[in-house]
Amino acid sequence: MQSTWEEAHSVALRAYLDKGLSFSEIARALNQQFGTAYTRNAAIGRARRLGLSVPLRPPSDSVMGSPKRPDARRICQSRARKVGHVRPKPSTVERAEALQLRCVAITPRHLLLVDLEANDCRYPYGGDVEGEPFTFCGHPRHEGSSYCLSHFHLTNLPEADTEPAARAKTALRLVEAA
Repeated sequence: MQSTWEEAHSVALRAYLDKGLSFSEIARALNQQFGTAYTRNAAIGRARRLGLSVPLRPPSDSVMGSPKRPDARRICQSRARKVGHVRPKPSTVERAEALQLRCVAITPRHLLLVDLEANDCRYPYGGDVEGEPFTFCGHPRHEGSSYCLSHFHLTNLPEADTEPAARAKTALRLVEAA
């Protein structure tokens, strides 16, 4: 494996590791000694490629010390301050009662997919229960849609335009004539 590290640099790396220096300190010492620009990560990578073991530091030299165990009481108090009073979720029945569905007053023809003609509404019905077949509305389609006019309005947002001409028009102004 080709490396940009000179042999003298690798020997110095070994010597600094034997002295117990950190990789940051080793990189600084190598850069000072040889006029290089090695980083801490470069020194770590070279040590790994050379198969050198990383010296273990005694816990007293540790900057951060031992990790603290989380205090459950303090965590609960801080969460309570952040969240404040949380209203409990409504039950499923309450949510279902509050939900208002948009419905259409149309009686579907309940055609099977193979029975649909080219201009029939393809709004699906059924399939909710295991084994229940899918059927389709079958009424004449709205122009530019796969659905009849009632199902078109049901599936689109209430403020959606039904006609392309109803879309916003942009006024054009002649800037320069050729």
